[in-house]
Formats: sequence, structure tokens, C-alpha cells
Amino acid sequence: MADHSIIAMGLPESGKSTFLAALWHLLIERDIDTVLKFHSLTAGETSYLTRIAKRWREAKVQDRTELNGAQVVSIALRDADDAPVQITFPDLPGEAYRRMWEERDIDPPVADLLISGAILLFVHADDIRAPSWVVDNTALSKMLGLPVTEGAEVPWHPRLAPTQVQLVSLLQALRQPPLDIGPRRIAVMLSAWDKAAGEGLGPHDYLTTKLPLLRQYLESGADEWDWRVYGLSAQGGDYDSIDAAAPTKPDAARLRDLDQPSKRIRLLNGAHETQDLTEPLAWLMAADEDGS
Repeated sequence: MADHSIIAMGLPESGKSTFLAALWHLLIERDIDTVLKFHSLTAGETSYLTRIAKRWREAKVQDRTELNGAQVVSIALRDADDAPVQITFPDLPGEAYRRMWEERDIDPPVADLLISGAILLFVHADDIRAPSWVVDNTALSKMLGLPVTEGAEVPWHPRLAPTQVQLVSLLQALRQPPLDIGPRRIAVMLSAWDKAAGEGLGPHDYLTTKLPLLRQYLESGADEWDWRVYGLSAQGGDYDSIDAAAPTKPDAARLRDLDQPSKRIRLLNGAHETQDLTEPLAWLMAADEDGS
């Protein structure tokens, strides 16, 4: 059986666990035609997958306290030719990647997971920190009548860096020792696409407009990434809080009323739209077969 490792990367709350929950639902329910079919679960916590998929079907946000630490799942699938393939899917918490950026450090077990496999890079399309210029902030403060102290030190923390700066730094780290294993494929997943679609841009144009540094880095070929970008709506709207006392979200109630929860899913690659979350996995796996 061919074995492939696909690593889910992304800053905290970028959609990694939601994607895995929706993917597991699709594989088990089999109500949507997919490129890759479920064969068996060969390793990992079945209870973990069942739990996050159940929350996804109930339109409830994932409990962050239950998702601490790496979850490594290995799923046996069958490809379009009915050949058996195995995908190992390390789902690392976003805090691990935040630490890589902020502290320039990584735990050895996390490093071991990052030295193999193609990359699913998750970016929350509705939570992108744009570059901020001091002169613009000063001008805005003056316009609003807020006090401005000339020459005062502006406090800064690495977490305040633009999203695209953090992401490019993480990808560059994967092309440096001890994490460098040579060129890889990467699928950029612009999650929460239901919130971004209103701007009328396709995934590539959205990447250019909102994350120009990331697109320029990938296009330059300096680190030899073979890449694609997808617009991903794995939830379909705002989910309810796990707090029973919190009010119900209108989106969550609407989504629970759907006859097929799988219909919530929307995945765009250029003009192509599908509900098949295995498509980017199949493309990433093809790198091992064609040698790219």
C-alpha cells in the first residue's frame, strides 16, 4: 500500500480541525462522490474523529481544550483506480506554528512530523491581519482627535505581524535545516470562504489582493513550492458555541436543517467548484507519483 503524509499547517483557529471533521464525515457517509474512497482506519484516535465530526454535524464550534496536542491519524483509502493508499494526517495545534514564528523554536516531536509530506496550509480568509503603517495610524488618530505623542516608542510583539509575514516565515523554515526535505507540494486552503465570497474574487485573486507577499513568495519559485490555492467553506456559516447558555446562531440552525450535512461544504479551485474535500489530497499525493 502506498503511504503518503499530508501535514495540516496554519495559525490558531485557521480551520484545520474543521476540515478534518468534514473530511471524516464525507468518507464515512459516502453521500458525495469523492476521488478518494474510505477503506479503513489504520491508526489514530477513532474517538477523536468521531467527536469532531459529531460537533461538525451539530454545527457547533470545536472545543479547543479537547484539541490540544498533536493528533496523528492514518486512514487507508482507495484512489480512482481502486488502488489502496494510506494518508497519514498530523493535525498539529496552531499554537505550535505560532511558537515557530514568535520564538523561532520547535519541539522535537513536532519537528519529526514536519520533515515529511506535502502541506495543507490553512488561512482563515476572514481573519487576515493586514500590514499596518505607523504614519497611517498616527494620521487616523489625529483625525479622530485621539492623543498622539510624537517620538513615543510603539510597543510591538511578533503576534502583531501581518498574517502573510508569519506564513511566509513558516514556509521558509520548512526549507531550512533541520526541516528541509527538498521541494514539496502545498495546497493553500482559504478557509471560511463563505465570508470571503461576497467580495466577488476567486481564490487566486483573493490571495493576490489580501496576501500579496505570500503569493509573490510562492510564484517566485525561490523555495520551489509546487502550489495550488483553494477557497474552502467546510462549515457553511457561523456555528453555535459549545456553551449551552449561548444564543443559537441563525446560520447554525439553518445548517442543522439540511437533509445532507455534506451539502454545507464548498471547495473552489479556479472556476471549478465541488464538495469533494479529497480532491486537494489526491493532488498532493500525486507529487510522490510523478516525482515533482
